[in-house]
Amino acid sequence: MTILLDARTSQNASLSNSISAPILVGTPQLFGQIGLITTEATSPIRVQLSGIITVQLPLLPLLTSITVTIVRGTQPTDPVVFSSTSNLDLEILGPQAFTFVGSEINVPPPASGQLTYTAFISASLIGTVRVGPESFNGIAFAD
Repeated sequence: MTILLDARTSQNASLSNSISAPILVGTPQLFGQIGLITTEATSPIRVQLSGIITVQLPLLPLLTSITVTIVRGTQPTDPVVFSSTSNLDLEILGPQAFTFVGSEINVPPPASGQLTYTAFISASLIGTVRVGPESFNGIAFAD
């Protein structure tokens, strides 16, 4: 029987155009972090991850890509469990929302009783701006 261990949401910006955070080129920026309590797990854990992040092109629209990376841990150098790159649409001058769904399976139960996941975004061109909404969600299951 499957056991729901925990479900968490990191809600950084609830509304459209509620923030204005420039994305630095070459520097992953944190936009969400969750800690899933897994103390009841006695077998490998399955984690489902999802979210949304909304960005806007630089003032001078040029080919720009964004990369969303999720790690198990708190630093960009921790083990990557999901990564996706998308090109922004040059014909859309307003906000562009990107949703993602990822998973990690067969995660051993951590000694600390908590799995921490952190979501980062990076851009290929200076001037790309996070405008909201943005959220990061995770659900942990065990058998």
